[in-house]
Amino acid sequence: MKVFLLSFLTLLASSCLKQKTEGVLVVNASVFEQKMAEEGIQLVDARTPEEFSEKHIANALNANILGEDFEQKVTSLDKNKPVLVYCKSGVRSANAAAKLKAMGFTTIIDLDGGITQWIADGKPVES
Repeated sequence: MKVFLLSFLTLLASSCLKQKTEGVLVVNASVFEQKMAEEGIQLVDARTPEEFSEKHIANALNANILGEDFEQKVTSLDKNKPVLVYCKSGVRSANAAAKLKAMGFTTIIDLDGGITQWIADGKPVES
């Protein structure tokens, strides 16, 4: 019984961890900010419209990964230009990054820790 319980808890804990997608660069807030300064970047906020309206990074496109229109919203983006993606803590952006990768986007950069870490590092937001 202990072995079963231990196995179950290990599985549960690992399923809550952020999924990494091959070809997606996960970076801290400082590197993310440096990437944002590069020419031709596209910034995607993968949170809900309500979260986005409370605070977001300037010039971000709100494309809710949990919404039915995520793919439709990101089709306006250039698949050959870098896409920077973030959410609240990093889980939804990992899912968005995986979806973007599957859609053929070539350069995807995910903010580790999401906007929560961004704000904790003193980076600017808009409301």
